Amino acid sequence: MNQHVIIFSSARPDGNTRQATETLAGKLDARVIVLNDYRINPYRYDLPDQADDFRHLVTELLAFKHWVFASPVYWYNTTPQMKAFFDRLTEYMDQPELREQLRQLRRKQASLLSTSYTKHAPHAFVDPFIHTVNYLGMEFVHHYHARDKAPDEVRRQPAPGQSWWRKFPALVGRRAAWVE
Repeated sequence: MNQHVIIFSSARPDGNTRQATETLAGKLDARVIVLNDYRINPYRYDLPDQADDFRHLVTELLAFKHWVFASPVYWYNTTPQMKAFFDRLTEYMDQPELREQLRQLRRKQASLLSTSYTKHAPHAFVDPFIHTVNYLGMEFVHHYHARDKAPDEVRRQPAPGQSWWRKFPALVGRRAAWVE
């Protein structure tokens, strides 16, 4: 089975984000799952077992090692369907019978593919993905971005909040030398 899956969501099913998704899928040899094709109800504390496609989808996704979330930037946010997907993962924390599947996420990697009219996605958009997947125990590995005028030009970008620690040893070494 393929190791990469791209979880795609957009209000325009054949727009720029879809083009960028297909480009990245070709580079990674990834399967594309169109999140909007699944019925995912909003998270509700009073309805622990909803009759929708969410749990089946999570079970299907657990077969992949690397999950790439693909979304356009909508007012510094992701699509409502992608947000509902992340919200519903709360069920796996709340319900003891689902926790084993949740623990499987600790062996998974996650990335983000964003599209917008800007050269880089805003930190306010990227940070929630990084923090959420890290909270779930996944390893955030890449942020890919494409501009709306060139959706086929998917570029890897340093993830905000991750680049500082890669430079930390050099910064500490310089500062330590300066302090002495």
